[in-house]
Amino acid sequence: MAEKKSSRRTRNWCTIVYPDSAPENWIETLGDLHIPCLISPLHDKDIEPNEKNEPKKPHYHVLFAFEGPKTEEQIQVFSDALSGVAVKPVSSLRAYARYLTHADSPHKAQYKPEDVIALGGLDYFSIISSVADKYAAIGDMIDYCTKNQIYSYAQLLLYCKDERQDWFRVLCDNGTYVLKEFLKSSHWTDKTDID
Repeated sequence: MAEKKSSRRTRNWCTIVYPDSAPENWIETLGDLHIPCLISPLHDKDIEPNEKNEPKKPHYHVLFAFEGPKTEEQIQVFSDALSGVAVKPVSSLRAYARYLTHADSPHKAQYKPEDVIALGGLDYFSIISSVADKYAAIGDMIDYCTKNQIYSYAQLLLYCKDERQDWFRVLCDNGTYVLKEFLKSSHWTDKTDID
């Protein structure tokens, strides 16, 4: 007797794709379907949660984020085109998007957010960002500027544009005022210490 599929409908679904069984052009195929989705970096450093600490088989996580609810059967068609396995509903778009790099799982292998592939008009960084991340980035920039004696906002902005996209986004969105004031006052403080 065939197992009955769930009739649950939700907007967000995920699947796993193994490179050795996926079609060669699976990412292009997914792009051609014009589906809003996120593809994790290749998870090739994950470890099995057992006593042997064996490496997991390399895989990608694919997160589908539709504008309207879909059934498992509808998602299975897309997953099958990629040779994906284990189609599952996703309760929180933001939480699963962060899981693509293990952002909230420091005990797991960490992957670069810049390596997440966003298709169908999704903006990965706006999905995963939190107020805590913004404050942490501002703190890291203050430490970086202090350590490297940077007083120029332009110098910091150019560095971030080329080397730290996560910081660059914070500056462009709403972190500029704090950093400009910090740079201005730290430069003034350093000058008065010299005099």
